[in-house]
Amino acid sequence: MEFLALLKEFISLLLAPWTIGCIIALVSFVFLLFNKREKALIYLSFSIVWTLFISSSFLGDLMIKPLESTYTQLTKAPKGVDYILLLGGDRERRAWEALRIHKLLPSSTIITSGFTQFDNISYAEKTANMLIDAGIEKKQIKMFTQTKTTLDEALEMKKLVGDKPFILITAAYHMPRAMLLFKKNGLNPIPAPADFYNFNENATFSVLQRKHLKNVEHAWHEYLGLLAYKLQGKI
Repeated sequence: MEFLALLKEFISLLLAPWTIGCIIALVSFVFLLFNKREKALIYLSFSIVWTLFISSSFLGDLMIKPLESTYTQLTKAPKGVDYILLLGGDRERRAWEALRIHKLLPSSTIITSGFTQFDNISYAEKTANMLIDAGIEKKQIKMFTQTKTTLDEALEMKKLVGDKPFILITAAYHMPRAMLLFKKNGLNPIPAPADFYNFNENATFSVLQRKHLKNVEHAWHEYLGLLAYKLQGKI
């Protein structure tokens, strides 16, 4: 299982847009070593064009907007909901959405998720500690400390709530894939997307900016994930 998780991460990294650009640049360097200057120039030029393209506001908006436009922010508290599931280990942005919604549903329980990767405390515990520091009572927090994937989180939630509705919080770009996966497993999540990308910031065309590349990377990962899940019959 650990090997498969590492293999998945490696393949995801290998297929990332920035990695592809680096590989193309490396190929040009190899041709240069063998004194094949024309081919080296072609590949180097292509790597430069590729880098400009994947770090552009045009591609960033084009790729991530369809994902983020699928669901809108949850503004009205639904009745009869006992749980708020916060996916992943993001404590800087999505956790604040959990706090906001919990104020609308003060009797609800927040579920944090995420395993331990590089240290002795899991992402779920780190997020839970942040929520407690922000004023949430410890008894109103539940943790999924062994979940490594969105599928793991769906299966754990299935054990807890069955087909009862609950609020699902994740990044807006990840919400379409998460919703499909949860519904495929017989769950009834109420989407509460967070961490939206601000498209109004990019009224003018720009390139070589980290925020554009980041959005391309996020969207690319989601589209590959949707394809992989579809081929595996998970969605």
